[in-house]
Amino acid sequence: MSAQTPDVVDRLAGISPGSPLDAVRNLRSEARENAQKSYLALFEPVEPGGVSLEERFALAVFVAGLHREPAIATYYGEGPSNHATRPGLADALAQEVGRATTQGPYGHYPAGPLSAEDKKGPHYSVADTHGPLFGARLAAALEHAHFLVFHPRDAAPAKLQALIDAGLSVTDIVTISQLVSFLSFQIRVVAGLRVLAAA
Repeated sequence: MSAQTPDVVDRLAGISPGSPLDAVRNLRSEARENAQKSYLALFEPVEPGGVSLEERFALAVFVAGLHREPAIATYYGEGPSNHATRPGLADALAQEVGRATTQGPYGHYPAGPLSAEDKKGPHYSVADTHGPLFGARLAAALEHAHFLVFHPRDAAPAKLQALIDAGLSVTDIVTISQLVSFLSFQIRVVAGLRVLAAA
């Protein structure tokens, strides 16, 4: 665990040292440590590689917004403020969250018994007015994040072509997909801990 960064799940769930929920989390200390290590690897990497810190935190704000978690979005919103090179990014992200939020999941299963659960849904594209601000890479990453959150049943190799066309490498695509997956996990953990706290 980073000496500089307190446990992020604890912070988001409002868990203080020595509290009953702190004791609950300590029952699975390895899971607790791994969740924090995943956060550090994705948001405080030694070398960001092809996906910049600005892009990572922007994606986090967007994904938290899609999950209707404003407190978590606010937490990650501090990232673009600290790493932003694009004026107006935070406002543009907030507007895109408003455009992109929907119900889900959508998609189609292979033909069979589960086909009864098939559900059509919207496919999100960044607004033309924000395209120049985001740039092709971040715009494609946001659209991919929306797809992973709301259309998991439709995952297919062909869906990655837009990311490649935007200039993202295979490693970048893996990083973005890991980030979205981690955030979905983290948001569910925090929601569960809040329920326990309320009880």
